[in-house]
Amino acid sequence: MGQTAALLYLLSLLGPTVPAPAQDAGAPCRLCATGDKNSPDARAAPVHLDVQARLDFDRLIVSGNGEGSAHLGPSGERSVSGSVEAIGARAMVGEVAIRGEPGRLIRISLPSAIELHGFTGGRIRLESIRSDLPATPRLDSAGRLTFRFGGVIRVTGDTDGQFRGDIPIDVDYF
Repeated sequence: MGQTAALLYLLSLLGPTVPAPAQDAGAPCRLCATGDKNSPDARAAPVHLDVQARLDFDRLIVSGNGEGSAHLGPSGERSVSGSVEAIGARAMVGEVAIRGEPGRLIRISLPSAIELHGFTGGRIRLESIRSDLPATPRLDSAGRLTFRFGGVIRVTGDTDGQFRGDIPIDVDYF
């Protein structure tokens, strides 16, 4: 009985209860947002990648049945070793242009190697893919960055045909 009286006394001190005012249903729910609208990435222009020139070793002149390699560097330097005697005159390094938010740091990742497939079913590897990118790539004041890349093809003397493959290039804001 003493507890009931104390409870009634407590309720009488609170006075009459008034319902809470209705909340605006149109107000945004900050807990439901799917990302920070003020983050730099939310306002940044999308990143675009344009291939200006494809990496092309043209023709490799191979003599004998031994192993050999052909190197085509990002600056256009060429070298051969083993059973590869020459790289064709029309060989070209790859060139890519990136466009996006001016002045932004970007992260560009290239694979270290890929497999090339021939029309007749053969395979060779493009290895040691290298670029002339700076250590911390940044888009210039116009929102552009261009880089070149090359690599090393390893072959055996019995390799013949035309080989193709795709080099995946990933670009993101840093």
